[in-house]
Amino acid sequence: MNQTNSSVDCSHNHERGDKLQDPVCGMDVSSMSRHNLSYNGVNYYFCCEGCLKKFSTNPDQYLKEDGMLENTQQISTKTAQGKKYICPMHPHVQSQSPDDCPECGMSLEAVASPGPTSRTEYTCPMHPEVVSDRPGDCPICGMALEPRTIAVAEDNTELKDMSRRFWISLLLSLPVLFIAMSADMTNLFAGIPIPTLFMIEFALATPVVFWGAWPFFVRGWKSIVNRSLNMFSLISLGVGVAWLYSVVALFMPSIFPATMQMPDGSVPVYFESAAIITVLVLLGQVLELKARSRTNASIKMLLGLAPNMARLVDENGNEKDMPIEQIQPGDRLRVRPGEKIPVDGVLQEGSSSIDESMMTGEPLPVFKQAGDTAIGGTVNSKGSFIMQATRVGSETLLSRIVQMVSEAQRSRAPIQRLADLISAWFVPIVILVSITTLIIWLNFGPEPRIAYAVVNAVAVLIIACPCALGLATPISIMVGAG
Repeated sequence: MNQTNSSVDCSHNHERGDKLQDPVCGMDVSSMSRHNLSYNGVNYYFCCEGCLKKFSTNPDQYLKEDGMLENTQQISTKTAQGKKYICPMHPHVQSQSPDDCPECGMSLEAVASPGPTSRTEYTCPMHPEVVSDRPGDCPICGMALEPRTIAVAEDNTELKDMSRRFWISLLLSLPVLFIAMSADMTNLFAGIPIPTLFMIEFALATPVVFWGAWPFFVRGWKSIVNRSLNMFSLISLGVGVAWLYSVVALFMPSIFPATMQMPDGSVPVYFESAAIITVLVLLGQVLELKARSRTNASIKMLLGLAPNMARLVDENGNEKDMPIEQIQPGDRLRVRPGEKIPVDGVLQEGSSSIDESMMTGEPLPVFKQAGDTAIGGTVNSKGSFIMQATRVGSETLLSRIVQMVSEAQRSRAPIQRLADLISAWFVPIVILVSITTLIIWLNFGPEPRIAYAVVNAVAVLIIACPCALGLATPISIMVGAG
């Protein structure tokens, strides 16, 4: 229902405020519209003064109509709640909202639900800002609204976010790597004090660790809370420890033993390791999400084979265009020459040849007459006929093919099971080895024991991170590619 508590000051503004629907004519309106009325404690917004007067005369007439209008925010929320999200590595992990898998840390992906990849909306040719989800007249000039088909955009928010993090982190990390390698292998920075170089590395690597790697820290923390250690546990721990150790070494080098200090009193740091590991993990995430996006695009192409409108024939023989999702089994539909069959059904009147090559591979059109079946998504040739819908929505043959493709994408290959097994043992073993190293050096190492113990325990974690990265990245890409 069209309701909100927002303030109002202007009308027909589709670029400010939340888009709502006029309960009288169904036009999209803004919560900033000056044409508004409070009824039973709920604010309703209208596209013009005329609709406001109609509503105020008899509000219940419009609120009790079939297909009660809702504001677009509520529709979006309901749509999101109706989706199911699943982990590509662990199909038994399912959620009603987008999140990360509690077992492996990968982002849950939406289960492809068969539906139109485009939708039809109606707009006024004289006033493009007037948009409605159903036919009608423009409230401004009175002209009949014209239909237009728009594509349903794919949500690539996560891919855009990871890509942005990757490129910015890469630009910051390359100078860190260059400084670290040049200082160790050449005399390029011979005139610059080493602590100054370390300070530059610190300034460049810190945003990479705390912003670029933030999603990995979140997933790593979730893995600890859920008691399901995974690669993100090790990566977040290794990157965090490397950065923290380097900060201590940069600002408090005197606490380290003299044997670890360089002639100028500074201690080697691992800023470049923390930054480069973050960049490589981000690269793996971007490649995985791009592979998933390509697979989803293939599914979307399959869904695009079905039309989004059908021509319904009522009991009186009148015909009108209806959205495909409103078609019910038993409805009579008119299919004209050159149109796609909207749903699966049986011909009742007329005859034609139908191109079924997309389903059967048969290159020649198949002649159909009364009593023959028609498959949704196939193309009618020259004839016109009336058919009765038998299977609609997710029950059509095309929808079931899409479902099978989606399930095949989420199926687990043997290499994925092997990766799960290795991850389940590798991460705890690395952490155990690091703790064991710390204990051994504390008890049997030379003085100062605690300094040597910490340094060697940190080294174990830092060395293990590239190993985890080498295992996780190719597996992620293969999972995304299906």
